[in-house]
Amino acid sequence: MLKNIKNLGAVQRSKPNHNKFMIQKEKNYAFIDSQNLNLGIQSLGWKLDYKRFRVYLKEKYQVETAYLFIGYIPSNQDLYSSLQAAGYVLVFKPTLPDKNGDVKGNVDADLVLQAMIDYDKYDQAIIVTSDGDFYSLVKYLYKNKKLKIVMSPYVKTCSTLLKKTAKEKIVFMANLRKKLKHKEKHR
Repeated sequence: MLKNIKNLGAVQRSKPNHNKFMIQKEKNYAFIDSQNLNLGIQSLGWKLDYKRFRVYLKEKYQVETAYLFIGYIPSNQDLYSSLQAAGYVLVFKPTLPDKNGDVKGNVDADLVLQAMIDYDKYDQAIIVTSDGDFYSLVKYLYKNKKLKIVMSPYVKTCSTLLKKTAKEKIVFMANLRKKLKHKEKHR
């Protein structure tokens, strides 16, 4: 019988004694390391269209909630508003200047914590990063069949440890340029 199957894409009876079947929709969450994503895409020579990326996550991976972990800088309020309008849930991290004066907001612990807080709310997680610091989270999700995919912006800057841990569940974003590149508006 098919009525108790909960696997991804599984078929489930819509009514107990009815012959019609429906596809069960996945409920996936994305956890995005924004700094890593931004710098990785920039190193490929293009700029990401975050609105198109949000649509891509929803259509390709059935992402219901997309957390974007980002350092908070008061002068970036317009950016934050546009990201929220595009459908992201922003999780802010206070930023501090480093010894060179560059602003840094390390989001790693917050991303891992949120993935575990929401663990029972999602079917599978999409982790967007190239950072090897997330290998323990990826390993745990993989082992428990909760990892949908790791999306790494750039194969050359992706941690070897992350690649080994994600195994077959890693994709690289270089080939998504045509779909996700920000197009400058001509005036």
